[in-house]
Amino acid sequence: MADLQGKVAIVTGGASGIGRATAMLFAREGARVMVADMSESSGQQVVRDIEQAGGIACFQHVDVRSDESCAAMVAQTLLQYGQLDIAFNNAGIFAAPTLTEDQGLALWQRMLDVNLTGVFNCMVHELLAMKAKGGSIINTASVAGISGTYGAAAYSASKHGVIGLTRSAALEYGKYGVRINALCPGLIETPMTAGPDSGFSEKMVNGAIKASALRRQGRAEEMAEMVLWLASDRSSYSTGGHFVIDGGLSA
Repeated sequence: MADLQGKVAIVTGGASGIGRATAMLFAREGARVMVADMSESSGQQVVRDIEQAGGIACFQHVDVRSDESCAAMVAQTLLQYGQLDIAFNNAGIFAAPTLTEDQGLALWQRMLDVNLTGVFNCMVHELLAMKAKGGSIINTASVAGISGTYGAAAYSASKHGVIGLTRSAALEYGKYGVRINALCPGLIETPMTAGPDSGFSEKMVNGAIKASALRRQGRAEEMAEMVLWLASDRSSYSTGGHFVIDGGLSA
């Protein structure tokens, strides 16, 4: 039997990269998926791809910086599918490396608003929906959340925050049967790292590849497999953890 048969999942940042790969995999494993993203055109395409493969999905526009938008996302999921079992809070941003003194308050605030407050906003409403029956929440952090990152102080701080938020909430909601974990990807080949506006230079990418044990970038589908495990009952005793999937970059 598929690991997620009968389950309902939200995936934020579901229109591309790790989010898209995870939404597709969740659907293949039997979940009904709410694909949530800022980009309606790309998100709707993911829904069509899922449906063409025989899965069930719908799209919801969400701006994770907005508490109201996150509340509407969860409410629409409950209206559409009647339950919420899994949430993958994956929406996030990165910026070109800049020394801390030059990053500026606007960049700092934007990183925190999307990467950290965005996860918090989603979790508040997801937890309210899950308290009665339990569930699994997975938050996307980063290897930058477990170590310093040259030129990315704001990004690193936001991802450290995601891990702290994950751990604290896991302690609070375990008694309700809600498990909460964090995914810490390394350098993964997605639009965030390889697209025209990624902020990652060729030198950075090559340096990270050389520093990793496996000597390559990761694939979004490889991250999705870990998220699937954390979402499923196979990880039933895992909560409050942060799972580093980086090809040995941090080893």
